[in-house]
Formats: sequence, structure tokens, C-alpha cells
Amino acid sequence: LYASVGASLGGMCSLLSGLLYPQYVSKIITISSCTSPDPTSIALRHLQRKMIMTDPNWNNGDYYEKNVYPKDGMQTASELATLTNRSEMVKKCFGLNRFTKLISLEPSFEIERYLHQDGERFAEKYDPNSLLYLSKAMDLFNLSDNYDNNIQLALKQIKCPILILGARTDILFPIWQQKQLAEGLIEAGNQNVTFYELNSIYGHDTFLLDVNGVSTAMKGFFDVVQLYVEDDDE
Repeated sequence: LYASVGASLGGMCSLLSGLLYPQYVSKIITISSCTSPDPTSIALRHLQRKMIMTDPNWNNGDYYEKNVYPKDGMQTASELATLTNRSEMVKKCFGLNRFTKLISLEPSFEIERYLHQDGERFAEKYDPNSLLYLSKAMDLFNLSDNYDNNIQLALKQIKCPILILGARTDILFPIWQQKQLAEGLIEAGNQNVTFYELNSIYGHDTFLLDVNGVSTAMKGFFDVVQLYVEDDDE
């Protein structure tokens, strides 16, 4: 495999692939990921799941053959995700701007309208049960599970060149987690570790929205690794 590349939960999987299949994975790129989740991110995903599961239309997950769908819970969970994933962008783009001067309990700020519209779009195209189980998988992920919770022992298994990308404004997978991963791999003996911090306003959604920043970092990594391989061949 030329490279195992993933972001968020996919970044966890790319790390795991290097640990489980070192003989096949020649390079790893892990973006906005970690070796185990931060308690704050677990709490945020817990709230998202609670929003979906307390919607009466969720019906314990049995809604596929019903004429109802947990849209309200899914939409609210999506709005929370948008806010946490893009908090810096929200502040810069919307501020305290309002779309109406009417005083009522109904939305009046641009940020409220944005969250509602974005949440509505997401709720219409994403399956709630899929979100529940994928988010729980993120909570339970621990790279050192099969190594007596010894993360250094687990990281010693990853010997291939690796690029670790993170976003400065990410509060779901904070940048210190990617720095900690890079430092841990170096301490474990991996001499081909590249860490890159993206200065983006998009938070955890940087890997989706900052295409230029992410692709530039990836290209630079592949170019350097290729030069390293060519030097070894000479």
C-alpha cells in the first residue's frame, strides 16, 4: 500500500493500519486525529447522541420502515457539530450580525440561521444510526488497547514515514494531541515523522475546507519521502 491516509476517525484508522499491517503500509498520513480521544470531545459526542436518541422518532433505532424519522434530533446534533467543528470560523464570519431586528424567541442572529440551514441539510442526507455508532467508535478508540495501555509500546510498531497534520483551531481533536503523537513516535524510534500545523479558521473541518493547505502539506511530505527513498537506493 503506497499510503494509508485518513482524517478524524479515518485518521485513527490510518494509524491503526500502520500498527496492524506494518509489512503492507509504506507511509501514513493522519489528519486531525489522535491515539485516544480527549474527554471534551467524548462529552460533545455524548450530547450529540443524546439529542438523537431522545427524539421520539428515533424509536430505539427502529425507524427505517416507519413513516417517521428523527429529523429534529439529528438536526440539533448536526448544529452542535457545526458549532464545535467551526467555532473560529463562526466568530469571524458572523459575529453579532442579525437578519431581523424583531425581538422574540425565534432566531434573529445570522449564526442561528446558518446553524439551522446547515443542520437541516445534514439531517436530510445522513443516517442517524450511522452517526451514533461511528461517534461511539471514536469515543472507544485507543491505539494502545492491545499493548496493556502502553502507548509507547504501541507506537514502536509504527516504523514507516508518517505525516501528522493538525489544525490550530480544532477543539474536537486539539492540536496538542497531534504534537503529542509526533513526539511519541520520535521517542519510540521513528525517525521519519513530519508534523505540520495548519493555521486555519475551519477547526476540525479544516481537512474538508482548507483543500490547498492540506494538499500542499501532503505533496511536500510525499516529495521528501521520495527523495529519501531515492537516496537510499543510490
